Amino acid sequence: MAEVELPQLGESVTEGVITAWLVEVGDEIDVDQPIVEISTDKVDTEIPSPVAGTVQELRAEVDDTIEVGQVIAVIGEGAATGGGDGGEGGQDEDTDDTSGRDEAVPASDAGAEDASGDDEASAQPDASSAPAPRSTDGSGGSASGGGTSVEGEKALTSPLVRKLLREAGLSTSQVRGSGPGGRITREDADRAIASGGEGAPPSAASGGDGARAGQPASAPPAPAAAPVPPPPMPAAAPGRQRPEASPLQIDFSGQREVTQDLTRVRKATANAMTTAMQTTAQLTAAVEVDVTAIMNLRAAYKDAFKAKEGVSLSPLPIISRAVCMVLPRHPALNSSIDMDSGTATFRNFINLGMAVDTEAGLLVPNIKDAQDLTIPGLARRIGDIAGRARSKKLQPDDISGATFTITNTGSRGTLWDTPIFTPPQVAILATCAIEKRAVVVSDNYGDSIAIRWMTYLCLSYDHRMVDGADTARFLQDLKYTLETHDFASELGL
Repeated sequence: MAEVELPQLGESVTEGVITAWLVEVGDEIDVDQPIVEISTDKVDTEIPSPVAGTVQELRAEVDDTIEVGQVIAVIGEGAATGGGDGGEGGQDEDTDDTSGRDEAVPASDAGAEDASGDDEASAQPDASSAPAPRSTDGSGGSASGGGTSVEGEKALTSPLVRKLLREAGLSTSQVRGSGPGGRITREDADRAIASGGEGAPPSAASGGDGARAGQPASAPPAPAAAPVPPPPMPAAAPGRQRPEASPLQIDFSGQREVTQDLTRVRKATANAMTTAMQTTAQLTAAVEVDVTAIMNLRAAYKDAFKAKEGVSLSPLPIISRAVCMVLPRHPALNSSIDMDSGTATFRNFINLGMAVDTEAGLLVPNIKDAQDLTIPGLARRIGDIAGRARSKKLQPDDISGATFTITNTGSRGTLWDTPIFTPPQVAILATCAIEKRAVVVSDNYGDSIAIRWMTYLCLSYDHRMVDGADTARFLQDLKYTLETHDFASELGL
């Protein structure tokens, strides 16, 4: 018999909150199988079982605060002896509080995420790269292509997801999981339930117009019919799709307003943003950059790059590489300021933060010593930390120690941004939407109008440490590098 304790999750972390049990009393589990989701002020993560066996007891309930070293579960051999405090009662309560443990957002393409990482970082998503609709009927099968046994269902879903599907009359074999290892997430369940519960809209062909169409041409004039509405306006761009909705969905159930408890991630974000704005002197400056060469490079090499590296070639790792090249020439932007001691600390390394948009909220893991990485290395690391952020696999070290941050709000189409940096950092760069524009191009033949790929780079900085001229020099240096550097030579192709 083995007791599972809450492990140390970071030097300053002394406790955590149970946000979801992933097993039930009586479940047979394997070594390293995740059994519980824990949320701390620094990171959300899953705790694996140290042994294989049968879950004998769950000694805490969802939303309980657990100290480091406290026993939360007992794993033994043979049948379970009975449920602990976190048994079925805990699971019922678990279904009521979903705000604090949003499931992971499936990454659609590694290499172009919003400043979060891969695919979202690509400001110009290709229609061909959009994920295919997930099957939610019996023909779709499970993630492995076939039915799933009861044991497999428990291994690839959480109790909450199984309960939601059960109440909707669905089984896990009817849902394709998008999580790690084919795990069925809350988002997958919601999508399947919505698809299975909606009836087909009434056919427009069933109206009276069809009957009128059958009247002979010689028939006497019929009474004036109701005005026929004009045909819908054609779309501005054929094939254009509506942008995705917010992952936050509220069930009002006829109420005018609903009040919910803030999640731990939302509380931490709110406190950090408020502290940042109250204790620093934040300003934002921007520069327009011609990234036509980068977009042409991406178009020419993306297939070969994906085949060799296993991740997509998006603008984000290229911009990240340019930042790492330029930042050492502008040390004030990679520093910190301590007003109490009257000192400034300058760093000869770059821990590059990447803002990741997850269903649970904003997370900012960072890439340690990013200055030593090439474009392929940065692409792989961006995809890795973005994926782990969404699947709640981050470790405390992943989200501490950043010295400079990039947020790719342009992946959602944002034209301009004023991001907020958090101390002790003194700057954050927003990469905005990349769009084709008609611009004036000057060359040896004079001025002309040309269609170019353009974007804005917006830098928020701490005016206590960085002057406006320093910011302008950095942005111009970054612009020059992006427009003139031979990045193709760094792809290794």
